[in-house]
Amino acid sequence: MSPMATALRAGWARGLVELRQSFTNGADLWGHFFWPSLMVVVTYFLRDVSFGGSGFLLGTLVLPSILGMNASMAMVSMSQQLTADREDGTLLRAKATPNGMTTLLLGKVVSVSGGLVVDLAVFLVPAMVLVPGLAVGPGSWPTLAWVLALGLLATLPLGAVLGSVFTSVRAQGLITLPILGLIGISGVFYPVTAMPQWVQWVAQSAPVYWLGLGMRSALLPDSAAAVEIGGSWRHAETVAVLGVWAVLGLLVAPVVLRRMARRESGSTVAGRRERALGRVG
Repeated sequence: MSPMATALRAGWARGLVELRQSFTNGADLWGHFFWPSLMVVVTYFLRDVSFGGSGFLLGTLVLPSILGMNASMAMVSMSQQLTADREDGTLLRAKATPNGMTTLLLGKVVSVSGGLVVDLAVFLVPAMVLVPGLAVGPGSWPTLAWVLALGLLATLPLGAVLGSVFTSVRAQGLITLPILGLIGISGVFYPVTAMPQWVQWVAQSAPVYWLGLGMRSALLPDSAAAVEIGGSWRHAETVAVLGVWAVLGLLVAPVVLRRMARRESGSTVAGRRERALGRVG
């Protein structure tokens, strides 16, 4: 077996171990179930709220949008985990191992993606029972699958880039507010067509909107496309925009990660650890 094949196999195994551990850790387990459950409650209370004179219920429109929002948040999880590995020296140890960076990154992709699928299931299964108006059929699941796969391909490299930029987990808070703002204008909790034209253009420049649109196309009746921009699901545009983000991320992420790995040393890890202990003290 070639060294690269060995690294890929080890990365897959590492990701599965990390995923399994996330279901035995109290904090991770809380995250897997609390936020999806909270979103179920939100959609339940919106189930009887009408969206203007469209005849559609806001809860029905919001449900698939939340799936897209959660999928886009995979980049935040990737960023946080890479930053944590950088801060505690895990990344430095991977750097010193042949093909160790490949193993580490593949492990993160597996664990983050696997955790996301579980989170989506925790939200979707009860929400489908509680919220009326969905149009789930044989074609829904393939559409969900390709939108989710392409969305992860677009967002996980971005998460890796962000994880390379920040040197501490505390600094990750700097990206939370902009991302929440982007989610707020991306049609997750209210259709983007109700917003000003310039806001619609900003929303359409980011993956969050297109992930939500793709999920809505899978779970809502075709008539619901009337409340979307252009009155259609725009699958071709969804593939194009998410594909552009995926290509950009896959081109930029390896360069940024290599530069970040070159700067890592025992002294930099020790310095960050001392600063962290100083803050605690």
